Formats: sequence, C-alpha cells, structure tokens
Amino acid sequence: MPSTTAIQVTAHAVLADRVFDGRCWHESAAVLVRDGRIAAIESWSQVPADWPQTKLPPGVFLTAGFVDLQVNGGGGTLLNDHPTPEGMRAIARAHRRYGTTACLPTLITDTRARMREAVAAARTVAGQDGVLGLHLEGPFISPHRPGVHRADLVTMPAPGDVDLLCDLGTAGRSLVTLAPECVPAGFVRRLVEAGLRVSIGHSEASAGTVLQVVADGATGVTHLYNAMPPMSAREPGIIGTALAEPRLIAGLIIDGLHVDPIAVRAAFAAKGADGIALVTDAMPTIGSQADRFDLMGRNVTLVRSRLTTDQGTLAGAHLDMTSAVRNAVRLAKIPLEDALRAASLTPARFLGIDNEHGALVAGGRADMVALSRDLDVMAVWMGGIMEMDVCSSPPREART
Repeated sequence: MPSTTAIQVTAHAVLADRVFDGRCWHESAAVLVRDGRIAAIESWSQVPADWPQTKLPPGVFLTAGFVDLQVNGGGGTLLNDHPTPEGMRAIARAHRRYGTTACLPTLITDTRARMREAVAAARTVAGQDGVLGLHLEGPFISPHRPGVHRADLVTMPAPGDVDLLCDLGTAGRSLVTLAPECVPAGFVRRLVEAGLRVSIGHSEASAGTVLQVVADGATGVTHLYNAMPPMSAREPGIIGTALAEPRLIAGLIIDGLHVDPIAVRAAFAAKGADGIALVTDAMPTIGSQADRFDLMGRNVTLVRSRLTTDQGTLAGAHLDMTSAVRNAVRLAKIPLEDALRAASLTPARFLGIDNEHGALVAGGRADMVALSRDLDVMAVWMGGIMEMDVCSSPPREART
C-alpha cells in the first residue's frame, strides 16, 4: 500500500449531506471529532465556529468504518504464509482503502505450529492498526465439508489444543470456527469462558447439536449456506437453525458467487440486519495486481472475480467490504442502511465492541468512511485521522 499522508487535528468536524450512525440517518449533519473519538453528531449550524471543518462533496455520505470478521489476506499477503504481526498489519492496511477500519485476519486450517505462530502474533498486535484479533477457521471442522481447507490437516482436538485456543482468548477479540459435531462435549463452553467467540462452520451438525453449542455459548455461523448441508423440511440443520435462532449472527459472503441473491434476501428477511454480518473471506488478490497465488501447495487463479483451485474449488473470495455492501444493495436489493449495518454495527456487536467500533456514537472511535452515491470509497478516517491515499483509484476492487 502506498505511504499514507495523514492530517491530524485535536478537534475537527466532518460535514456531509447525510450521516448514517449505524441505526439512522442524519441530514445535513456533522460528526464532531475530538482526540480521535466522536464527540457528537450535530447539524451544520451547531458546529463550533473555531473548529476546523472538512465538508464532503454533494452526494457523499458518511458512515462508520466497516468491521470484517473473516479476512484471509489482502495486498498480496496471505495470513497462512505470514502469521506474524507484520502480516496481520499488512492485511488490515490493504483493506482500509475499501472502508474496513477493523478486521480479524483469518488463518484457515493449518499445522499446530502455524496456529501457535498466529496466536502469538495476535497477542502482540491485537488492538493496533485495525487488527482486532485472530479468526482461526479450523482445523476442528468436518472432513465431509472441508471446502478449500486441506483435508490432511483437518483434525479432532488433541490434548493441549484447549490451552492453545484459550491463550487466544487474551488476544483482543478473537474468533474460532469449528464443527460442533467434531469436538468433545464442553469444548465450546471452555473456549467461550476463555473469552473467545465461537462460530459454527464447515460442519454437518444437526439442528439439535447446533442448539446445544448455542446453549454453551456459540454465537456465530461462518459463511452461511457455504460448507454446510442444505436445509430441508425435516432436517433444518445449520441453515434452518441459524435463520430461526436470534442468538446466532450469520456471516454472509455477498460476491454474487458464493450465495444467490435470493438466498441473501431470505437471510435478511429472516434475521434482519441485526442478525447478519457481511464478511469478505478475502484472499491476497484484493489490493494487489496479482491474479494467482499459492494456497498451501495449491495454485489458486483469479478469473472474472472468481478464485478457484485447479480442481475448480472456490478458494475464498476476491471481495472487499465496500463491494459487499454494493452487491447487497444492487444484486440482492437490500436497503442501503441494512447493508451498512451488516458491514459495521452487527459484526462489532458480535464481538462485543460496538461501544468502540461499528457505529458513530459519542465516545466511540472516529473510524469513518465516506461513500459516494455509487458506493465508491472517497475517504477513510482511522481514529479521526483522514488517510488521504484512499481517495485515489484503488487497485483490484471487486466489482460484480
């Protein structure tokens, strides 16, 4: 990513035709920022006369920075190849120009040694540079639903794995995706008690099994519809339970490839924007000119926004969060405010950080994104600091 030119003022105001605070719109409004945090949202006439002002062009609106729970890579960096503090920072920086101001770099199924590296990195960098923590997607998933995960590394928990994962509970706000039918009784509860979020994914769990781990504290479903059996009348499974259970927040990859737009609309109709978190499942091609990369010994190629292995398996997504919002609105006909909430406030609430991220509320971090009428990123603020380089044309944006 190019070097960032930053403007920092202790107190200043950003004025826009419209401001979306995460719940409602404010017309002809200004976000007042003091010391990197939001002081208030006021009308233009209420901006203190001695505060510096940035007025956005007509038609450009302001909203909270996006929060992405599932980011495998970006800017040419794949976390599985670089499970280091530097790798995590590089991924977060690559997605910032697309409006994502906070994220969970994601390690898909790998060796225990690589997992330990990623956990150690997360403990070092969590809470810095937009890195919230770590998302471990696997290896405790179903061998029958591996997706692009390497089947030879998919495994049941071994002695010591609980301790490794519980160490992750001290690394910011971190997340573990697992198949509940592939872990022992009490495993999920131990992780939740250690401070982790637990999500159900790459699984063939029955509705009863899902409800049991929800009772144990699981609160998420990873990329709803993908890597899980379809719902049927007598076997609702993960999908049916996720749609019916308000305690579960479901991630959705809206790239026009992973989930049909009608299925997206069905999920929003069932759960509302408070129950859906947009995720990118992004790979290193976002923010990079590369059209291929190596995924743990397998070649992955980008063709017309579709990432696949040589065998034709979908391998993550060539998707950024602004494009996910745009696709939700244009392909699935989701109201803009619902798409914005699913990209910001809902994932922040899932992690328990909605007092800091995901909404423009007094006392919260001044992480903001300015979007045009066409839902293109015009500017991004991190802690009240405008990052000027995002106003230039970003490389390899995902368009559907």
